[in-house]
Amino acid sequence: MLLSMEAEKPGEGMVDYHLHTVRCGHAVGGLEDYVSRAVELGLVEIGFSDHFPLLHLDDPSLSMALEELPDYVREISEVAACTEGLTVRLGIEVDYIDGYVDRLAELLQPHPFDYVLGSVHFLDGWGFDDPRYLDGYRGRDILDLWERYFQVLGDAAECGLFDVLAHPDLIKKFGFRPPGDLRRMYESCLDRVAGSGLVVEVSTAGLRKPVGEIYPGEEFLHLCREREIPVTLGSDAHAPGEVGWRFHEAAALLLRTGYREIVLFRKRERWSLPLPARRNGVWG
Repeated sequence: MLLSMEAEKPGEGMVDYHLHTVRCGHAVGGLEDYVSRAVELGLVEIGFSDHFPLLHLDDPSLSMALEELPDYVREISEVAACTEGLTVRLGIEVDYIDGYVDRLAELLQPHPFDYVLGSVHFLDGWGFDDPRYLDGYRGRDILDLWERYFQVLGDAAECGLFDVLAHPDLIKKFGFRPPGDLRRMYESCLDRVAGSGLVVEVSTAGLRKPVGEIYPGEEFLHLCREREIPVTLGSDAHAPGEVGWRFHEAAALLLRTGYREIVLFRKRERWSLPLPARRNGVWG
């Protein structure tokens, strides 16, 4: 899908599969506001993928309650049915927690999701990406922490619940990094991701966080490309103004690392969409 050089819409020809709703307890804006912003940017598809109810923790500021799930599915399906000029997909973001896989599979099964994002936000019960628990980094061996994170991310890839791994190097969010070469750690995890056939999300959310980087970083994404791991795009928007956030930078990163396509979903099946090309500094 090549667009004219005169195209001025910064999201033209792209998708954003990671949008939240007020049901998660920490997002703002109506569904129609997210849709309007996507149209304004020229996106071809969006997907709402709000936080699935947390089974290991009762915190209404982090996810919808289990009894809200049917209403969430209904609301997104209704928006999808009445939106013209933009495809709206029904997604969900599910936290991987060891010991809950079977129960999660049971709860996901009745609903007609187009795709399921898998996330790791907790390590041994600690919400490492939650600013309320930032003190948890004190006294920790950061190398051990990163090793643990990528081990759990590999476990998530192999659990069979997910279509996409969301913001795959989220552990860098607050800028705590171990010294030295991290390639071995990445490779071990990504061999498992490739073997599981999952898609990796390229998320611009990290550009809004202390780390100031896209998830995942360039080296990680190069290793994904070497393993022919497909990718899709997400902003992790928690407000309408974050939809398609700096997607031109994500597209540039993808092209630089050798990607020419992104993945789209429908009813848990996927196909590819060509990335827009960049000519003379213009996406199109």
